[in-house]
Amino acid sequence: MDMSCLKEKPFCLTEGEVAGVKSTLAAMTTEEKAGQLFCVLGNAETPEGLQELVEKYGVAGVLFRPGPREEIRAKYAGLDVYAKIPLLKAANLEEGGAGVLSDGTYFGSQLQVAAADDLSCTEAFAAVCAREGREVGVNWTFSPVVDIDMNWRNPITNVRTFGSDTEKVLENARVFVRTIQKYGVAAACKHFPGDGVDFRDQHLHPTYNDLPAAEWYDTYGRIYQTLIDEGLMSVMVGHIVQPHVIREINPEAELLPGSQSKEMLTGVLRERLGFNGLIITDATIMGGYTMTMPRREAIPHSIMAGCDMLCFGTDIREDISYILKAVEDGRLTQERLDEAVSRVLALKAVLNREYPVPDVDAKKEQSRCADKAITLVKDNQNLIPVRPERFPQIRLVTLGQDETYDGSLTELAANFLTNRGFAVERYNPLEDDLHGTRGLPEDRLTLILCNMPAASNQTAVRIHWCEKHALEIPRFVKEETYAFISFANPYHLQDIPRVPTYINAYTATAATVTAALEKLTGEGTFTGVSPVDPFCGLYDTHL
Repeated sequence: MDMSCLKEKPFCLTEGEVAGVKSTLAAMTTEEKAGQLFCVLGNAETPEGLQELVEKYGVAGVLFRPGPREEIRAKYAGLDVYAKIPLLKAANLEEGGAGVLSDGTYFGSQLQVAAADDLSCTEAFAAVCAREGREVGVNWTFSPVVDIDMNWRNPITNVRTFGSDTEKVLENARVFVRTIQKYGVAAACKHFPGDGVDFRDQHLHPTYNDLPAAEWYDTYGRIYQTLIDEGLMSVMVGHIVQPHVIREINPEAELLPGSQSKEMLTGVLRERLGFNGLIITDATIMGGYTMTMPRREAIPHSIMAGCDMLCFGTDIREDISYILKAVEDGRLTQERLDEAVSRVLALKAVLNREYPVPDVDAKKEQSRCADKAITLVKDNQNLIPVRPERFPQIRLVTLGQDETYDGSLTELAANFLTNRGFAVERYNPLEDDLHGTRGLPEDRLTLILCNMPAASNQTAVRIHWCEKHALEIPRFVKEETYAFISFANPYHLQDIPRVPTYINAYTATAATVTAALEKLTGEGTFTGVSPVDPFCGLYDTHL
């Protein structure tokens, strides 16, 4: 590898920094180089085991799941003592500082940020992520998600994305990447070659982005090309197959997921898109990675195909042994190993510089974004504003998870409504029975609050009703008054198509509960712009 390329984007190393990378690489043993190919999940190890991975095996990076601020800070500081080469300290800052801090700010989902339709909210979002991440040492985020939510049936992209429109995704991603990297946290855009086309989950098996090659280059490819041109430091590659782009490059190629495809990694990402930064796989514990070939082959194959690092695995010590064996028998060349490690060291050199600290009021910006994002999808009964004079009684129905990041969804809503003069009933379908429509109160509003988010390893994103006759459904929509607010998924109209008033709030936080109810009761106006089609392309969802 010609080290002079490290002087170019995205690293832009100085002569001195390049010399530092060269000297560090030259002093490393093959075993030490092998360790630098791995980012491990700290929560999967005992403290002693994690120390061993850092001190003995020399892993390059550690990712922690969210924990208390002081605990995460102490863990990273403790590992620094044993690291011969400074660590990459990773986190999934997809929704705010809460991605690493259990007491951090849950700013909002990416879809909520996009619905605010104000790039200053995106900038504030990235600044909060950077500020709270850096407070505990984080210098690398596996975000933003730059997938396009093309398929509303996809069980994993959903609110994690900036939406279904390529331009909306790109404009928000550009602001996020530029802002967070300005503050010393490297972004890793994911999940190349792009999730959101399939209706399945790559955590469970390889999935497919089967857009025609020309369309892929004009959508996902254009997003990555633009971000690369503007200095994106790293890319996280998913376990997603792009058959048409692969076959355009090599008609005889095996159709492997991006994390193992030389055509996608070297042929597209490196050569066609000109990416000179660091490439890391998504987690190699995922079924999308493990099902294509034996692990002893897959681990070195990914590096040889063009990845520079492997995200946490099933047994890191075993995986390192597979790298060493492949170097020994020639399946992984020394040249390719050195190239990968050089990029790891280059990223560390960049992040070792001094960076400004964001001056941002996290709570204020969270509330501002929530207020802007709440989206009125339909109000076919002219219900809004809801006043106590018209509906003195509100029956609250809560679907899914009641607990939010900062309180009970039911309690937050009940307290808000009670304070504004409504009599609130908390509905429990198990305490009710089937009944007719005579005697239904005309002055009662049934308000359904839904917090059923998409999640990894969950194969469907649908509302699950009570087994007792689904008593909480909006059944008598022509004879009593209903309104529905979704706090975690923009596509719930597929299951409640004829509810006449429907609102998307995108994220279950106290800020969004307050903002949504303020607008429902006429204390604020709806300004959110849906980044997706909440009607799911269905006729009856408009009724």
